[in-house]
Amino acid sequence: MTRRTDAHPDLTRPEIGAPFFSTWRVGTPLRQKQAVEAIAGTWERRPWPADGLLGYHVYTGQDAATLLHYSQWRSEQAYEAFVKTHRQERNDEIDTAVPGIERLGLGRYRHYRSGTREGDTRVPGCVVIVDIEFDGPDPDRQRAWVDAVFEALESEPTPHPGGISAHFHLSTDGTRVLNYAEWESAADHIAALAAPGDGIGSATELWHRVQTWPGLKSSTVSRYDHAVGLVPD
Repeated sequence: MTRRTDAHPDLTRPEIGAPFFSTWRVGTPLRQKQAVEAIAGTWERRPWPADGLLGYHVYTGQDAATLLHYSQWRSEQAYEAFVKTHRQERNDEIDTAVPGIERLGLGRYRHYRSGTREGDTRVPGCVVIVDIEFDGPDPDRQRAWVDAVFEALESEPTPHPGGISAHFHLSTDGTRVLNYAEWESAADHIAALAAPGDGIGSATELWHRVQTWPGLKSSTVSRYDHAVGLVPD
């Protein structure tokens, strides 16, 4: 069966072969809440759909209009089998409960690197998604840019204490990097953005290199609250 959980996901599980992220636009805080309950109820009323799905988590955007979905698959083949047999009936039930949901697309990724503090047991109060887009596919550039971020982080003279972890994912089409960052609170993240420098990080040469990387097309930042997790019982 399917079990609801409030626990945040472990993004470093070695069994995750295909982490997927997607966004729905629902429009209002009330519709956010209704959509989360519709998703959870739809899944709880059905058996867990596939051994290849490790967990599915939904987040409410602090923009009061969107939902973020993060699913942990063992492989893309497991996801494709789910699409053929189980996805449509679930979406139909959710759409009946909350009509007019706009699904903005699915991003297919692979986990690349994570930065955590050993022994840190803090529970995230805010999840920050940083979406980086480059001007074309280049897997080597994806990895090199993330490595440069870690080099800057490791040399950071004044890291903000509210940061808990950062989990970098590379899109399978070679064009994007997604950082799933855990923070103690949204206020901590906002304070870090307001600190000296252009975004997270001090005004150092290493951070300047990250922010002006050749081919870097855009960078967007969105904050979310973990709403519900769905896992096999």
